[in-house]
Amino acid sequence: MKLSTTILAAAALAAGPALAGEVAPADLKFDEYGSVSESLTGVPGDPENGANVLKNKSIGNCIACHQVTALNDAPFHGEIGPSLDGVGDRWGEAELRGLLTNAKMTFPGTIMPAYYKVEGFVRPGNAYTGKAPDGPLTPLLTAQQIEDVVAFLLTQKEE
Repeated sequence: MKLSTTILAAAALAAGPALAGEVAPADLKFDEYGSVSESLTGVPGDPENGANVLKNKSIGNCIACHQVTALNDAPFHGEIGPSLDGVGDRWGEAELRGLLTNAKMTFPGTIMPAYYKVEGFVRPGNAYTGKAPDGPLTPLLTAQQIEDVVAFLLTQKEE
């Protein structure tokens, strides 16, 4: 019993810094142009996981609006948003992080979802769907998923 308690305590201590390093949606710091310079997790993003978020309909589904040649294995790329080909040359890490967390901070009229926002929404209520959530909302993407998408987008260079 003592061994399992010791292992659990060690695991909690090891996880503590990782959890403590995550920036909560309400604590984001945007600059005057909507960029977020500080990593949301303190952990480098994984471009492969980021690609999965972009093309997975149950997670980010970014390709529903954006075309990304590197993700041609996924069907139905959209034409609503700009192509993400070469985006790593057009935007820096902080700018991409800002656009993903809340693009309206840079482009007030955009229809792009705020993927890391949890308050300030107008909820349609049960009259429309019968399934309106009660209480606090969770972000559409986790902090690490945002970092993963940023890492993937930074690999998208002009050829």
